[in-house]
Amino acid sequence: MRVLVIGSGGREHALCRALALDPAVSDLHCAPGNAGIAAVATLHPVVPTDPGQVVALATRLGAELVVIGPEAPLVAGVADAVRAAGLPCFGPSKEAALIEGSKAFAKDVMVAAGVPTAGARVCVTPEETEAALEAFGAPYVVKDDGLAAGKGVVVTSDRAEALAHAAACGRVVVEEYLDGPEVSLFALCDGATAVALQPAQDFKRAYDGDQGPNTGGMGAYTPLPWAPEGLTERVMNEVVLPSIGELARRGAPYTGVLYAGLALTASGPKVIEFNARFGDPETQVVLDRLETPLAGLLLACATGALDRQPAPRFRDGAAVTVVVAAEGYPADPVKGDRVEGLDPVAKDAYVLHAGTALDAEGRVVSAGGRVLNVVGTGSDIAAARAAAYAQVEQVRLRGSHHRSDIAARA
Repeated sequence: MRVLVIGSGGREHALCRALALDPAVSDLHCAPGNAGIAAVATLHPVVPTDPGQVVALATRLGAELVVIGPEAPLVAGVADAVRAAGLPCFGPSKEAALIEGSKAFAKDVMVAAGVPTAGARVCVTPEETEAALEAFGAPYVVKDDGLAAGKGVVVTSDRAEALAHAAACGRVVVEEYLDGPEVSLFALCDGATAVALQPAQDFKRAYDGDQGPNTGGMGAYTPLPWAPEGLTERVMNEVVLPSIGELARRGAPYTGVLYAGLALTASGPKVIEFNARFGDPETQVVLDRLETPLAGLLLACATGALDRQPAPRFRDGAAVTVVVAAEGYPADPVKGDRVEGLDPVAKDAYVLHAGTALDAEGRVVSAGGRVLNVVGTGSDIAAARAAAYAQVEQVRLRGSHHRSDIAARA
């Protein structure tokens, strides 16, 4: 199978790594990719959000499967264009991807489908925001209605901060705060049915102890030994299947991965958010544990054949990933610094590139806020965590920072 992956981050490196390990994949390409992905796939320059460029490349390569990683190309309609060209594509249509592209749309779908989620109000004016904050009370949850690369949400007890965020965004969704541990669950969907991957937990705040601003994610781990028994089945039945059923009813069948960000409240799991793509950095640990070859699963989704696939299998043990971020991340990350110490120090750890590039001398340099995902594996979470942090200690990037408490409580 000849596969083309669209994207350039840590999630795409994880996807490419898993696809490269799949015996069914004979030829792997990525556009535009990054310095690390270049080791496992042929890179091509492309604007990921330009449907014409993506289709032209996929057609020229004779791609038998196109996998779209990030949310922006999906919301731009790239998957629609690829399918219109007659190529199998893993990724939802522009209309279905609105489940991430608009928080208000996602709420509307959830309410119509009877999916458990936080109460919410869509606000445009300062007066509407004031009223919503008053109604729900602190902690205040204010979400940019559009795409914000995982950083459009403010959770704060400071009313002035909540109002300032709303004013900066324009149209926002103000929600009640959901109390409880958070879980990420990915469901692979083929438009009619869905299967779950292994749940994971990520860490959104920039600093230890869940302090500092929200980020795109500073680390993740799987499995979740503390998760309630039957959680995956409950979420599939109460959240995923009703949601994709409602989208299909609206004429937007969902093909791709539906990411459900959940809070395990006292009254059961409730949806915090939906994403229309693999979560980052949870993908890095979930795919590490996936034993079933990835390409066949994704192709089955793209061709409406998921119900003919055996259930995904997962390896025993655990995986932990720690994000090494650039100086100044998330506010104003510094780019262009040399990155060293990337070679594995043991067989139970490896490095995935997120925001990297090659300089004129061919050296790896930082090119984004989250620069690396360091993945450790082991027989349990403690062993995987130790492996990840042993590898992190080898990385050299001026001014970089990482959390030291990823998966510590687990």
